[in-house]
Amino acid sequence: MLNIGGGEIIGLMVLGMILIGPDRMPNVAADAARFLVKLKNMAQSATNELKENLGPGYEDLQVKDLHPKTFIKKHIGDVIDKSDLEMKPKPKIDPDIL
Repeated sequence: MLNIGGGEIIGLMVLGMILIGPDRMPNVAADAARFLVKLKNMAQSATNELKENLGPGYEDLQVKDLHPKTFIKKHIGDVIDKSDLEMKPKPKIDPDIL
């Protein structure tokens, strides 16, 4: 997810102990955890509200589906017949001509 290894986590913990202090560290960690839970709940409620407002046909909507290319491929790609869109091969260039 964040691509953080064990060494970086230990380094951040030591840095936190120095900057925040060992007395306030548990409270700060608990506040950060509460903030992350609240942020996750807000994102989930926004996703659910979006699904609800879009109406039928979007019950299986995922957040990654909101990327424009993915959205178009998923919903319009079913309508377009792939046999109509034949890809032409790119012409090959002779290296001796260059």
